Amino acid sequence: MIHLIVQASKYLMIFLFLVYTFECFHVFKFEGEEEEQKHIYHVQRTLLFLFHFDAFLVLYITTKNFQLIGFYLMQVIIIAAIIGTYHLFYKHASELVLNNMCMLLTIGFVILTRISFEKAFRQFIFVCAGFVISLLIPMVLQNMTLFRKLTWVYVIIGIGALGVVAVAGQTSYGAKLSLSIGPLTIQPSEFVKIIFVMFIASMLYQRQDFHQVMVTSIFSAVFVLMLVASKDLGGALLYFFTYLVMVYVATRRFVYFGGGILAMIVASLLGYRLFDHVQARVQAWSNPLAVIDGAGYQVCQSLFAIGTGGWFGLGLGQGLPEKIPVVTKDFVFAAISEELGGVFALCLIMVCVSCFFMIMNVAMKLRDNYYRLTAVGLGTLYALQVFLTIGGVIKFIPSTGVTLPLVSYGGSSLLSTMIVFGIIQGLYIMQFDGRTQKKEQKRRRGRKE
Repeated sequence: MIHLIVQASKYLMIFLFLVYTFECFHVFKFEGEEEEQKHIYHVQRTLLFLFHFDAFLVLYITTKNFQLIGFYLMQVIIIAAIIGTYHLFYKHASELVLNNMCMLLTIGFVILTRISFEKAFRQFIFVCAGFVISLLIPMVLQNMTLFRKLTWVYVIIGIGALGVVAVAGQTSYGAKLSLSIGPLTIQPSEFVKIIFVMFIASMLYQRQDFHQVMVTSIFSAVFVLMLVASKDLGGALLYFFTYLVMVYVATRRFVYFGGGILAMIVASLLGYRLFDHVQARVQAWSNPLAVIDGAGYQVCQSLFAIGTGGWFGLGLGQGLPEKIPVVTKDFVFAAISEELGGVFALCLIMVCVSCFFMIMNVAMKLRDNYYRLTAVGLGTLYALQVFLTIGGVIKFIPSTGVTLPLVSYGGSSLLSTMIVFGIIQGLYIMQFDGRTQKKEQKRRRGRKE
């Protein structure tokens, strides 16, 4: 009987998420039709809570762990609080960005609870903290205009934090990534990447001449080299590509972008020559079966899990995600694919694509060049992080040790991504308020005439 419930529930979860994903793109058909869009967003939230209930019902039935009931209710309260509080304080917030953030958090809760209750509970605590921080960000953006003036503050804080990690950071899988402060372990590069984007935006929003681009490039190179010194080459790639995109968007000169890509290729070859753990990852990517007893074990287990899950998955609790090293962080996508299936995993990718499209849509509509560049940089960071994570899991590219935003376990990654989504909400509200002011000005002119 339990087996039948598990199998039926997996198809229901896939169906619910499939409809949710469809609505992420269907909503754009009704741009300007507020009532239709509200209805779609309401449907999405209903699907979210139904998926969440179905998943935890299966987890409880298969484990008989009474703690899951209380933990489920706690999650329902925090997700409902995030949605309700945004509606209360920010009536013009982006509903799609809000719904997608909550759906990705919910998927993270489900898969982490399935793998490790303790890690899922710690993730819940970080979500509560991220909720408070991200809720304040739009208010801060609306009431403070000094961010564009803090160029050298960004440099000092960002390079200083990365420098401390390079000197005193804890080594994990060949790279210095984190610092321990009492019982807490933080990964500064997750937060510095936001500072990095704001630094580039503050440098290029007014002037884009050769001198300004060169000064920006020099200090950006220092950020990247600090990451290289820590052997965090995945982070270095994330920073460098974001820099290239922002410079190209600011200057519209392809020569900068093309030259940067060539430099990135040369740097990648040098990194391969200089760092043993990079060689191991490339070897694991090129032929994982040849080194399955060593560097290729993680990739092989990931591919086995994805292949075993097929299109519709084995069902929650029916796979072996614990066989994949670091499955809650870098390889959480493999665990999702194994138990919830390839269709669900593809929908997850499309929801992430929907987030990226929405961020870029906000960027294109912003008239303030500083905020526009900031949105472009944050959108690039988000999209590239998703690509690097999933690409490494499916063996499309070598693994870079990057987490899947809002889904993977990790306090620093989760908090930084919720901050990014908070900034995007703040910029979306600014854009909406700008349109409202224009309409009001036109209305006033019409009355005068």
